[in-house]
Amino acid sequence: MIIDITPLRRSREFRLLWIGQSVSDIGSRITMVALPFQVFSLTRSSLAVGLLALCELVPLLTLSVIGGAIADAVDRRRLLLWTHLAMAGASLILAVNALGSFRHLWVLYAVGALTAGLYALYSPGLRSLVPRLVDPELLVPAIALTTAYGSFGFLLGPILGGALIAALGLTWTYLIDVATFGVALGTLAAMAAAPPAEGADRFGLNSIREGLRFVRRRPVLQSTFTVDLNAMIFGMPEALFPAVAERLGGGPQVLGLLFAAPHAGSFLVNLFSGRSKHVRRQGLAVMTAVVVWGGALVVFGLSPGLWLALPALALAGAADMWSGIFRTTILQTVVPDALRGRLSGIELAVVASGPALGNLEAGVVATLVSVPFAIVSGGIACILGVGVLGVLVPQFARYDARHPTP
Repeated sequence: MIIDITPLRRSREFRLLWIGQSVSDIGSRITMVALPFQVFSLTRSSLAVGLLALCELVPLLTLSVIGGAIADAVDRRRLLLWTHLAMAGASLILAVNALGSFRHLWVLYAVGALTAGLYALYSPGLRSLVPRLVDPELLVPAIALTTAYGSFGFLLGPILGGALIAALGLTWTYLIDVATFGVALGTLAAMAAAPPAEGADRFGLNSIREGLRFVRRRPVLQSTFTVDLNAMIFGMPEALFPAVAERLGGGPQVLGLLFAAPHAGSFLVNLFSGRSKHVRRQGLAVMTAVVVWGGALVVFGLSPGLWLALPALALAGAADMWSGIFRTTILQTVVPDALRGRLSGIELAVVASGPALGNLEAGVVATLVSVPFAIVSGGIACILGVGVLGVLVPQFARYDARHPTP
């Protein structure tokens, strides 16, 4: 049941990549707290913090597909090296801007957009590199290991960020992020080259179109995207957490617990993901996980207190992570290496846009009706959406990892 660490033992390249990304991811989560904290400190405006999120969303949506096409056309290790170096430079700019004589708001928005754009450019290369570094039978545990450091970073990074800001100030907090990128750069430099696949397309508009055409012809692959959009658009309740915290009679501490609870569930799934490599009906596993996600949100929306709300959110986060492991595995299995970067870029665009649209939907419904209704109706809609997908694309539920067909 415990997470399978065989990929770390068997593959030196995967081990180096995993160590470097684990450290730098924690640093990125620290900055994820420090950046909006500094915006609010300068402006005392929640709207200004919301504009920061908008600045970050635009490059994520526009550059992720481009980043995927670049990843298929160049050495992926070199792409990671250069983008990580640029992100370290961006964090260094933040450190300088946090000094007493600087502190310009426009710098925070510009660097927020820059780092989001760099992430959109390198993330498809990072995601599509993993299948090259491990044997096919170890792909599921390798993906579980990569998602594990993400879940752990979401748990530990914000806690460290708050503590570091209070103890050392913003400049030193940003410099610690720079240092974590140094670890990632060191491990990437020690890895072997990862040149493009033989016969890979050159970067350009035609290569992007080829990736989109590949998705259109494969209903199972399309379903990995639509099932996630269904879960996120109808069931993403984070925009309602402040209202829920107030309804439950709590303040910022309760709000922090609400945000942390789903990631606690995600991390537990990663920690006990040892059996995941034996799951063959991976499409059915994804559909089941989304049903559990929707059901857990219904319970959350009806919760009279934290004693039920937090376990419900943890269960929802666990189901989302279980779904994510197999959605990513299906994509990385059915897509040839020459196209993995482009399809990973499309996946990133979906992952970035779904929660944003879901928070918007939740906010609109809560304003028109009520907060509990928005959460409960969203969870029910998630479950119904899975049923519709099962009728429209029955081959997704029948997908068998032993005989993968896209």
